[in-house]
Amino acid sequence: MKKKNDGIKKGTLIIVLLVCIAAYLWVPEIHKTMNRIFKMFASGDFTVVRDFVASYGGYAALISFLLMIFQSIAAPLPAFLITFANASLFGWWKGAILSWSSAMVGAAICFYIAKILGRDVAEKLTSKTGLKQIDTFFERYGKNTILICRLLPFVSFDIVSYAAGLTSMSFVSFFVATGIGQLPATIVYSYVGGMLTGGAKLLVTALLILFSLSALIFMLRKIYMDRQSGK
Repeated sequence: MKKKNDGIKKGTLIIVLLVCIAAYLWVPEIHKTMNRIFKMFASGDFTVVRDFVASYGGYAALISFLLMIFQSIAAPLPAFLITFANASLFGWWKGAILSWSSAMVGAAICFYIAKILGRDVAEKLTSKTGLKQIDTFFERYGKNTILICRLLPFVSFDIVSYAAGLTSMSFVSFFVATGIGQLPATIVYSYVGGMLTGGAKLLVTALLILFSLSALIFMLRKIYMDRQSGK
């Protein structure tokens, strides 16, 4: 029965992915919109994302929610651009709730895609090298990997979600660690995003460095504790 259910889940996911790919290739309007979204992320400018989301008027929050899920699946697109845009459009705390909840859904989907479809599909949606790097983190730090990588702005948390799905970690453990790990960064990014102007790049850079140093200190402490335990 379990194998049958797993087969149904796998078949359903494959069909959904194939339908999405077919729609992108053969539906001109979808093809045009998706290319615009990829270009928008490539710009690295949160105001471009903000204007795109705002153009949908009353559906702006829904579009932002779906956009966050999309960037999660299509790793490694930068999620912080959406977080900044949400804060600018909806205010920092409403934007934080929207960004956090949509990122949680996106992370869950990535986890289950990897869990059900396996490494081959996960590698196609991310990168073989990226997954191997995160595998090393999981081997060394276990569940702490999720908390650590969320603090590192140069590590794709979406790839971490896929990598987690390839481990024996339960979904509940993953989901709880994900929620806790991404909450501080989401709040800070949202608060800063609510104040961002064209000249705020230095502040954003400083914050990213701060998160990186915090994660580095945590990792060094973990390595030291592991070595002390080994002795």
